[in-house]
Amino acid sequence: MNVADMNWRDVEAAAAKDPRCILPIGSTEQHAQLSLCVDMILAEKVATDAAAPLGIPVFPVMPYGLAPYFNAYPGTICLRVETLMSVVRDIVASLRRSGFRQILIVNGHGGNNPVGALAQELLSEYGDISIKFHNWWNAPQTWAKIQETDPTGSHANWMENFPWTRLAHAAAPEGEKPGVDMVQMKVSPPAEVRNMLGDGSFGGRWQRPDDEMQAIWDIGVAETRAALEGPWAELKND
Repeated sequence: MNVADMNWRDVEAAAAKDPRCILPIGSTEQHAQLSLCVDMILAEKVATDAAAPLGIPVFPVMPYGLAPYFNAYPGTICLRVETLMSVVRDIVASLRRSGFRQILIVNGHGGNNPVGALAQELLSEYGDISIKFHNWWNAPQTWAKIQETDPTGSHANWMENFPWTRLAHAAAPEGEKPGVDMVQMKVSPPAEVRNMLGDGSFGGRWQRPDDEMQAIWDIGVAETRAALEGPWAELKND
């Protein structure tokens, strides 16, 4: 259940009943013809779909992350590493004060991986919480299904092209785009990255059939739900 549909008494009751909650995190950045908010849309939806049968609260998605390589594309919002770490640290502290002790961070953006290291750090600092960092698209079963479907799956291509990330006024191009030189891209400044990428896709097909995408999504939701169900560290008594 989304926290947007709850009041503070609802949250208090939920935390007293079950120590688990979900924090989705994403990014606002270029995704070729797709929504700028692909990563936050996918993180929030997979978290909500996974938590729904369990009645676990899903907090509002963190919409901004680390995307310095896309800074030459208008609309991209890029935090500094220390900013994102500080914000997530403060959010986790707030969740803990609210009574949640098992926190699943569902990540929709590869650039946010430093948050995984922060989660480990916070485990040491608090000692009375358990945190998991879950890259939903890169979890073993989901990634295996992506590779089975099409090994070119990557940023802003078919892999992120779901009915809920498309824009009605911006149809996907036909066919596929040649792959980019990822090694060169990773050592290039933002303006050169834009020159290399053009529309922003990393290459491959821009879109695949919806039934294939739904099959991937179903596995992603199931794997996220499994992460929510456990195992969790044994918690200390207050």
